[in-house]
Amino acid sequence: MSVASQTPAGRLPPGVKAPPFMQAALFLLYRDKLLTRTRRRFGDVFTVNLPVFGKSVIVARPDLVKRVFTAPGDVLVFGEISPLGDLIGPGSLFSMDGEQHLRERRLILPAFHGERMKGYEAIIEAEAQREMAAWPEGQSFPTMPGFMRITLNSILRTVFGAQAKDLADLAEVLPPLVTLASRLTLLPLLRRDLGPGSPGRKLKRLRERYDSIIDRMIDAGLADPDLDERDDVMSMLLRAHYDDGSSMSRGAIKDELLTLLAAGHETTATSLAWAVERLRRNPWILRRLVAEARDESAGNTLRMATIQEVQRCRPVIPATGRHALEDFPLGEWVVPKGHHIVVAARMIHHDPRFFELPLQFQPDRFLGVKPDTYTWVPFGGGLRRCPGAAFAHMEMDVVLRVLLRSFDLESTDAEGEAWKDRGVAFAPGDGGLAVLSRRPGAAAAAPAASDYVAAVA
Repeated sequence: MSVASQTPAGRLPPGVKAPPFMQAALFLLYRDKLLTRTRRRFGDVFTVNLPVFGKSVIVARPDLVKRVFTAPGDVLVFGEISPLGDLIGPGSLFSMDGEQHLRERRLILPAFHGERMKGYEAIIEAEAQREMAAWPEGQSFPTMPGFMRITLNSILRTVFGAQAKDLADLAEVLPPLVTLASRLTLLPLLRRDLGPGSPGRKLKRLRERYDSIIDRMIDAGLADPDLDERDDVMSMLLRAHYDDGSSMSRGAIKDELLTLLAAGHETTATSLAWAVERLRRNPWILRRLVAEARDESAGNTLRMATIQEVQRCRPVIPATGRHALEDFPLGEWVVPKGHHIVVAARMIHHDPRFFELPLQFQPDRFLGVKPDTYTWVPFGGGLRRCPGAAFAHMEMDVVLRVLLRSFDLESTDAEGEAWKDRGVAFAPGDGGLAVLSRRPGAAAAAPAASDYVAAVA
């Protein structure tokens, strides 16, 4: 494979010189090797052709990450080229840019702050206890499916406000819908409805079922005389108004609810599975976490630092991107109009220039230290930073607390689990294997009575 010569300052960053289809294929088959070797050759900024996005500039330097994240919303955009936005719909934050994105974001942010968040904690704790009551003891099992059920049911109750039949129906349709959509993110041709049996047809049918359920829930919500008293996100969106006094459309509500699920369900469950995988291989920190969790007065300082370290060393979303609507200066380079810019979070998180001993699991690095905005980027950054970041941290904190108080987690000297590509998120290859024993005094109770079962793909 030939390589382009160094590009003069003020021009497009250098990169591999090969046919676009070959680069895209190499990316799909050997993503890490391609990016690692190209960075080793060209440095922190280089050009590569990516599937779906085409000509893209990869950025792995914090000062340039800041430049990207603080760029005007009418210069660097995301929604215009977002494959997730294309899959979820035009009413999704993933699909929006500029003033439209800011307007929609202002409606959603209040759902994940203040007293409303405190009300969600009890729901998440109850879901964690209900799920973990059925976890086996003394045998190895993957924790990720259980974490997926916890995060799904928590979101269905806190975000969708779903109960009874609505909860059961959504729990049946959403996991296969989100899983299939994530797997088709970089395969646009397969999204097309090519007839019975095709992925595109299946995706269409699942989305139709989802829309039907939400229509039913919207009708019930609008007819509910106690709508103003409800604190779920869906009821908040039904009550919300834009600055001009208009309300959100049904289509926008459906798309935004699906966006919040897609952004916060599998990603949080995956981070929890990675936490188990890392803690089993680092018993020194596990012992300290257990002591903190079981001391009612100890707080959660170490647990939150551990969550931040899991997200640093095992980011489930390894990159975030923007699209240039005009030529964009980036350090000594210029990204031409029409090119994509990718902030390589995983590369930055594993760089010894920014994190001492980056391949070691060291939660103490975040004790009393707020992560830097441009070197720790598991939630993206700028105006497009994930609006549910605080919710995700609260959820992980609660679930880990329940786990550490209820069980003794057996450590292991096995090699770390490999990274598994699930389409959008990168999960532990074996699902975050655990071997547990229930603590004395924390005997298993029968799961709470429920008329729904969360199916997880």
